[in-house]
Order: sequence, then structure tokens, then C-alpha cells
Amino acid sequence: MSHRLLTPARLGAFELPNRLVMAPLTRCRADNPEFAPTPLMARYYAQRASAGLIVSEATIVSPQGRGYPYTPGIWSTAQVEGWRLVTDAVHVAGGRIVCQLWHCGRLSLPDFHDGQPPVAPSAINPEWNMFSPTGMKPTVTPRALSVEEIAGVVEDFRSAARNAVAAGFDGVEIHSSNGYLIHQFMAACSNRRDDQYGGSVENRSRLLFEILDAVGCELTFDRVGFRLNPMMNRFHGLVVEPDTVPTFDYVVRRANDYGLAYLHLTEPYLPNQLEGGVGVIEEVARHFRPLATMPIVSNGGFDPARAEAFLSEGLCDAVAFGRLFISNPDLPERVARGAALAPWDMERFYQGGEAGYIDYPALP
Repeated sequence: MSHRLLTPARLGAFELPNRLVMAPLTRCRADNPEFAPTPLMARYYAQRASAGLIVSEATIVSPQGRGYPYTPGIWSTAQVEGWRLVTDAVHVAGGRIVCQLWHCGRLSLPDFHDGQPPVAPSAINPEWNMFSPTGMKPTVTPRALSVEEIAGVVEDFRSAARNAVAAGFDGVEIHSSNGYLIHQFMAACSNRRDDQYGGSVENRSRLLFEILDAVGCELTFDRVGFRLNPMMNRFHGLVVEPDTVPTFDYVVRRANDYGLAYLHLTEPYLPNQLEGGVGVIEEVARHFRPLATMPIVSNGGFDPARAEAFLSEGLCDAVAFGRLFISNPDLPERVARGAALAPWDMERFYQGGEAGYIDYPALP
């Protein structure tokens, strides 16, 4: 096998020594009242600093954006100080790390909001089951955000970007995929608004670009990436619709004007993601590569061989690995040596503690 994965790459302002990106991975280890990163988390990220770039686990921009237990935020002083432990550890180990900024929107529970419903573009229940401190629970009908509240969400992302800089991150990634708030605004099935944030593709995409504009006030756009999952079908309450592809075509073309560091695209890999729906595309990167002038990071169940094939075809500039980085903290070295890849233990992904987190060994 060739090793394009091990060649340097440039994503905006980021000079990567290799093309293996550590994907954002929720691990539920911020198990303290402040929802702040811990020294254990700093050790976990430092173990994986040989990645060309680390994208942090999804990080909540405000209390309103919470959707899961034990996930870290970046709205408070304690959280900024906790993340500084992480970024310092990664930088000492020679790595680069960006903060993925996150608002769950309707993919949440009243448990996280003092018994009140979560917020969304429209009052439409995603009909999903969510993880809570007491087990899985069904979602409820969310409350539609007012226009004034949407402006507050934009400001929350701006503040989070400012805090990410203060915490020592090298940049940020906007989490605009996987059925969370920004994606909820873009999808017609979850956005039935009749104001400037609903109806047309331009209106449904407005929140994303207002957030990009706000984040760009805090750091240069060549340190900002964003993530899209266009073919997320029958998952997290969203479906592929006739205007799904035209919507994302518009988003990518307009985003080209920003000079962003990268576009992070998820390929369909869940069994139900290509079932049914009008306008399904089987390879996301192949569709969007001709449209995007910014670098592309591909994600979605890749192994090194498939990653090499995508890079060789020019479909992307780097590949994000998730579960393989969980169980192989030295993944670039294993690829370089052709070593066996360790399997992951999914039962320990979210349970807390050191087991299944920092105890996967590196090669001797």
C-alpha cells in the first residue's frame, strides 16, 4: 500500500505532518459539576497527538445547547481552564487541536434544562431516544426559538470561539451536521418556519452563515472548519429529502467565499443511511469535490486502505478516523509500520473512567 496518508498536508493555516485526522469523538468523561475537561482528558488527547490534526469531541457552546451527560462545555472560566490542560498537553506532545463547537438543539431532554423542553427551529419532535444519566429516554416536542433567541445562539458560538482561543486551541470546527441545531435549521423536515430562517434554502442556511460570520470575528477563517453530513437518512430524526442535495450544494458553494481551513464531510456508513429517499448520493466526497474550493476532510467508517484510495483519487485532502483512534492512540505509526490495528471496545466508549479510554497501548 502507498502511504499518502503519511505525507504532509496544508488545511488553511494548519500544516499537518500527516493526513490522519482524529475525528471528534464524544467520550462522556467531563464528569464534574462544571462540565469541564479533566487531567484524564488531557492525557487521552496527548496520547493521540501524532494525528495530523485532532478535532476535539463536540463541545457545548452554552447551557442551552446541552444534550448529553458528561460532555464538556466552553462557556465558563472553569471549562476554559480545563481545556487549557488539554491543549497544553497536545502541544507539548507536538500536536495540533481544534475545538468542535456544538449545540444539540432538539436532540436533548428536559433533564438537561431544568425540566423545560429543548429548543429547535420548529416545534417538531425528532422521535428519537437519547442518553440520560438514568438511561435512555424518548425525546419530547421542542420549543421553537424566537428570532431574538437565534441571535443569542449566534452570540453563544462567537463567545465559544473566543473562549477556544483563550483555551489555546489552534482553531475551531463548527458542528453543522448529524442532526444537531444548525443541521436542524438546514433540513426542511425539521424547519417549518415562515420567517427569515425558514422556507427557502437561503433562509434555512442563514444560521450557519451568521455563525461563521460571528466566529470569524474571533479568529481568522483559515483556522475555521465546518462539518456536514448530507446523507444522514433516518437517523436523529432527519431524512434525505428532494432538496437535500441542492441545499448542501448551495451551502458548500457559498462557504467557498470564506477561505475556510477545511470542509469536513461524512460519508454514509450506517446501514440505514442510503435506504430510500430521493436524491441519495452514494459517495459524498465525489459529489462535493468539484464544488468545493476549500480542502476536504473525509470521514465515515474509513480504514487505511479506503483512505488511501480516496486520497489517491483526489476526493479529499485528509481523512478523519474515529474508532480507530480510540483503540490505536499511535495510529500514524501503525500505518507507517504496517502493524495490526487494535480493535475497539464499544461497551466502554461512554462509561467513564480510565478503562477503554487511556489504557489502549501504543506499539513498543
